[in-house]
Order: sequence, then structure tokens, then C-alpha cells
Amino acid sequence: MSEQIVRAARGWIGTPYIHQASVKGAGTDCLGLIRGIWRELIGPEPMALPAYTPDWGEVGGSELLLDRAGLLLRAAEDEQPGDVLVFRMRGDAVAKHMGILAQTGPAASFVHAYDRHGVVESPLGMPWRTRIAGRFRFPTL
Repeated sequence: MSEQIVRAARGWIGTPYIHQASVKGAGTDCLGLIRGIWRELIGPEPMALPAYTPDWGEVGGSELLLDRAGLLLRAAEDEQPGDVLVFRMRGDAVAKHMGILAQTGPAASFVHAYDRHGVVESPLGMPWRTRIAGRFRFPTL
């Protein structure tokens, strides 16, 4: 399953960034990327999502992204390609970014939708690693 997830994620590379969108090739945000992979590999999305802001520095709000990820995905302790990574961009901020772990080890990378860049594969270096707030796996098929 992990190879399928990584292949599906990489299939979105080049999709433009559009807040709250989830259409491969047309536009997506980081959550839309995960939603699109879910539809490709599992089927219809299990719930409608409320509107959300694009502000990575949002403070004082509820942890909707982490809470919903915990409901729909399995928590993961170790790293495996295909994991869903959830990021907190500041220590006092709400976790508001996510991506798919594509490769582990010294050349670790992840696929994510990034404002002004679209869907890209980025190195998972220390600046990103220190921001990981949660690690999850898609349910097994």
C-alpha cells in the first residue's frame, strides 16, 4: 500500500496550489492532496470538511487537522513511505500543514502542496522534521 500512496502523491506533482481545492492537475492545497489520494486509493471521502483558513501561524484554535486525522487514519510511531505527516509551523500555532512521506533515510522527502509552489517533493530536513506534530497511516485496504 505504501508504494501506491507514494506513487499517487507523486502523480499530483505540478498541480497548482489553490486553497480548499482537491482536483489533480487543476488545483489543491495540502489537505486537498490527502483527500485526493484517499479518493484514488480508498473511495469516496467519509465526511464533508468545514471551511478553514490558510494561515499556518493561526494560534488559539482547535486542532481540527490532528483530531480529524486521528479519526480517519491510524497513528504511526515509526516512519514509512506513504505516511501522512502533519506539521505545526510554530510551537504555539495550530497544526495546519500536511504531506506524504515519499522516502526515508538520509535522502528523506515528502510530497506536499505549498502556496506559490503547488505540489512539490521537498527534502524532509531538520527544519521540516522539527515541525512534525503527528504521523499517520491510511487505513489498510
